[in-house]
Amino acid sequence: MSDSAQNTPYTTNNVGIPVESDEHSLTIGDTGPILLQDHYLIEKMAQFNRERVPERVVHAKGGGAYGTFEVTNDVSQFTKADLFQPGRRTEMLARFSTVAGEQGSPDTWRDPRGFALKFYTAHGNYDLVGNNTPVFFVRDPQKFQDFIRSQKRHPRTGLRNNDMQWDFWTLSPESAHMVTWLMGDRGIPKTWRHMNGYSSHTFMWVNGGGEKFWIKYHIKTDQGIDFLTQAEADELAGSDADKHRRDLYEAIEGGDAPSWTMYVQVMPFGDAADYRFNPFDLTKVWPHGDYPLIEVGRMTLDRNPEDFFVHIEQAAFEPSNLVPGIGPSPDKMLLGRLFSYPDTHRYRIGPNYAQLPPNRPHSAVNSYAKDGAMRYEPANTARPYAPNSYGGPAADTARFGEIAGWAASGEMVREAYRLHREDDDWGQAGTMVRKVLDDAARERLVSNVVGHLKAGVSRPVLDRAFQYWRNIDKNVGDAIATRVNGA
Repeated sequence: MSDSAQNTPYTTNNVGIPVESDEHSLTIGDTGPILLQDHYLIEKMAQFNRERVPERVVHAKGGGAYGTFEVTNDVSQFTKADLFQPGRRTEMLARFSTVAGEQGSPDTWRDPRGFALKFYTAHGNYDLVGNNTPVFFVRDPQKFQDFIRSQKRHPRTGLRNNDMQWDFWTLSPESAHMVTWLMGDRGIPKTWRHMNGYSSHTFMWVNGGGEKFWIKYHIKTDQGIDFLTQAEADELAGSDADKHRRDLYEAIEGGDAPSWTMYVQVMPFGDAADYRFNPFDLTKVWPHGDYPLIEVGRMTLDRNPEDFFVHIEQAAFEPSNLVPGIGPSPDKMLLGRLFSYPDTHRYRIGPNYAQLPPNRPHSAVNSYAKDGAMRYEPANTARPYAPNSYGGPAADTARFGEIAGWAASGEMVREAYRLHREDDDWGQAGTMVRKVLDDAARERLVSNVVGHLKAGVSRPVLDRAFQYWRNIDKNVGDAIATRVNGA
């Protein structure tokens, strides 16, 4: 036997037993029936039948990479979270995705993009699960499932259906701000490297002295914002459906590591009660003139995963992963997501998903959780219950303080959710159309909406859509109606 043959690893089955052949089944004679004792063949077929896990209901198509986050500015006056302390470098994982499409859908469909980050901090995993837009379509989790179904496929035809989309949007005026983003240039980013990320939600930061602040994250691309026109996106959907996934992988493999700079807007805790609109409303942005951006740090993605399925398909991001110094806000959509994300992971990849490589924290796990399907790390406890007399972890309130929360400030929350003078659904969308977009961007917005409405939207949904846009901006609404009606 040659040296090269001796150095080649031999094939084994899933428990390490050498197999007799990579190519031939065990049969009686050369052409006889296959024998039941060919356990390796049976293992291969059975494994193949179970290769897929259920795809994500939302954000099914995506890609991602590993990297690091480095703090570049001292924000310790606002938070005691370890990953945001001066000089910290934290390993991380990012996943980018479309919202409505399935696993095989084109990367360049007009759709929001998911922007999910997992930081492996000294105190466990911190997940920031956002989008490439600072707002969302709805503000109440009661409507989220209905919204997603309106963006998916028609139950009778199995086809994407613009009529369903506009039917839902025009009956949900709170969607106006987000639809304006979606139908504009940001609706189809050139690549994932050329888009921003946002928390969209409001979160709470708590500093070492117990002082509380409301914050919003902005993760701005260092490559510069860029977009695809509708025509460019349509061409790529047919010629390179994996354009964005391919671009990220090849950029990192080629040594062109993309980076983003993280900023936060900081609102003093007491400002929320009488701010000019509900600061926890997911359909609104905080004007930068009121709360300017403060730099926090820079994230750089420089390592592709060694196996896509293991590290990206099985990655589980959840906004309930909040480390000491960071907590939720009374944002209704955020509170709904605190339940729904870990719940879908337990269904999709099993109750012990946190032990899988992309989800495993880089800090010690001292949990009383035990057993369940596919568990392979035992609990680091003498007895599987607390309190007990035989050793094991105990909550360290003195070290970490109470969980960041606002439960004791019920009056503030009630005040924040009362009617404010700028709580209307059309105002910020109209401001965006008139003051943020230039003439060329406004023309592209009108063209995108017209093309979308002409693709199967029926009356009376069409008439509601015209009024919807007139409520945002009369000139834009009139232009859309004229072009759709062919006048």
